[in-house]
Amino acid sequence: MQLQRYTGNPILNPRIEYPWEAKAVFNGAAVYHNRLFHMLYRAVAPNLVSTIGYAVSQDGFDWLRLDRPVLEPTNEFETKGVEDPRITRIDDTFYMTYTAYSEYGMHVSLVASSNLIAWERLGIILPDEDNKDAALFPEKIGGRYCLLHRRPPNIWLCYSDDLLLWTDHRVIMMPRPGTWEALKIGAAGPPVKTDHGWLLIYHGVDEDHVYRLGVALLDMNDPTVVLKRQEAPILEPEEEWERHGDVPNVVFSCGQVMRDDVLYVYYGGSDTVIGVATADMKQVFTFLEGR
Repeated sequence: MQLQRYTGNPILNPRIEYPWEAKAVFNGAAVYHNRLFHMLYRAVAPNLVSTIGYAVSQDGFDWLRLDRPVLEPTNEFETKGVEDPRITRIDDTFYMTYTAYSEYGMHVSLVASSNLIAWERLGIILPDEDNKDAALFPEKIGGRYCLLHRRPPNIWLCYSDDLLLWTDHRVIMMPRPGTWEALKIGAAGPPVKTDHGWLLIYHGVDEDHVYRLGVALLDMNDPTVVLKRQEAPILEPEEEWERHGDVPNVVFSCGQVMRDDVLYVYYGGSDTVIGVATADMKQVFTFLEGR
């Protein structure tokens, strides 16, 4: 499975007329709802403080943005910003995990919304540890909520009855030495449910600190079981805007949408702009079915 870049990339650039996103926009979460694509993305001001912006699209490629952030730092755990959102719809509620960044470190936080614009804070859900790359599954598994997160260098999975207290933490994926993901790995967007299991896009970092995207398949009923994991990356930095920017040689995703037999993967390029790459269902099924 390989992703194909949209020829009109990047699809979102910083807007200097809006100070809150004048330096960079990247790492957008995505969801399809009411016949529209919705994106919540990380925006960076010149003072390097991050907020979360909102954009909407009819086709997944051309976007309209609000002129203000929808989530801003409000407490002592967010003084350096709110970063890297991931969106999951469970029943009629949208949940967004994000990284709260401050002098106290990085903490996974959770907010909820019914409209993707107004967000209610539910608090830090993995307290007392530096953590990030958290993504909620879109439904309960075995009667409990399920969350992916990262304790370096591995991808972990845990469970909860109430979305706030998380237990039964287990490593499900580790870096593969001597490869494009030798240094560390982390989940991209929330896993996508398929007939074959949970499709997981994730990022991997090599010893030269180049970020690439990979794909794996988790068992439907026990997502701690990795059914398969593609050896080659599905996307790596090649374009100028992916190789040069605030952090060079980075493609990093926080979300994807499966719509009309197309997988849209949204990603940040060099922590500066946002692009999209796609795969048709034939490619996806080739991976899922092991052909």
